[in-house]
Amino acid sequence: MDDIALAEVTRGGRVESLHLGRIAVTDDTGRVIRGLGAVEAPVFPRSTVKALLALPLVETGAADRLGLTDAELALACASHGGEIPHVRTASRMLAAAGQSVACLECGAHWPSFEAAARAVASDGAGPTALHNNCSGKHAGLICLAADQGLDPKGYVDPAHAVQRQVTSALEMATSVPHTERNRGLDGCSMPTYAIPLSALATGFARFGTGRNFSSGHASAAARLRSAVASEPFMVAGSGRFDTTLMAHFGQRIFCKMGAEGVMVAALPECGLGIAIKTSDGANRAAEVALAALLLELGAPLWSSADQEVLHGLSCQVLKNWNGREVGMVRAAGKG
Repeated sequence: MDDIALAEVTRGGRVESLHLGRIAVTDDTGRVIRGLGAVEAPVFPRSTVKALLALPLVETGAADRLGLTDAELALACASHGGEIPHVRTASRMLAAAGQSVACLECGAHWPSFEAAARAVASDGAGPTALHNNCSGKHAGLICLAADQGLDPKGYVDPAHAVQRQVTSALEMATSVPHTERNRGLDGCSMPTYAIPLSALATGFARFGTGRNFSSGHASAAARLRSAVASEPFMVAGSGRFDTTLMAHFGQRIFCKMGAEGVMVAALPECGLGIAIKTSDGANRAAEVALAALLLELGAPLWSSADQEVLHGLSCQVLKNWNGREVGMVRAAGKG
């Protein structure tokens, strides 16, 4: 099945652009509840799976032994904007592992949050790997290595003992092999594995319910969901979709945006997982499509305040440089 229209961009009351993609909604057995587009075709999940990668950090007891806080566990699941609290939290995680920024193998880039980037520029020092949106995930892997007495050097290599543990967690969650045959390289130098969109949705249905996980992994998933719900700022940052959604819904919804228009969500109360992929890699389209889908799927559960938040996220106003409204990004067919 061809990809379908997920989102449209308007200007002057007309549709100016259209974003195509696909959506998979599954339960924790892997049954596809709703499939729109080619949901069995493989996609690279990119950063959407950070919470699954953090499962061994909690399940092994490393997080407790190192005294990691909810903020630090949330950052391990994050694609953050490089704001000061993100940078400081990543630094504390490294300190807990007895390491410094020099241990990070994610590379440095400017903060994606504009105000944070300006602050770094005004200091004249330039960004470090702590500003990388993936620094929390990498710090979490370094913590796992340190707790097990492993040399963290090369922790991004698929052959590293830490990498083998987190890859096993991905396989457990999605029921799909992760080998060199479906391996790619992510922007932060971590492996990323192409899997069916439906399998990605299944992984997050399981992450939400704990079913089809071992008892240890189910407990770890619950701990991570709780950490993210209590510290949603750490998962993304100021003005970001993920933070806005989870700040309102708490543990009722877990969501995570990834690069190239991949989005996932877990609805523990419904026992469902969602995965979205936009054809053109547009994150804005995945955001509005998820919000509109949540409005529909959770209608019996949502209060009027819940619905208001979701409606606002599914119809994002666009303004020009003078602050004047010029149109919107909205779920396709909702005009």
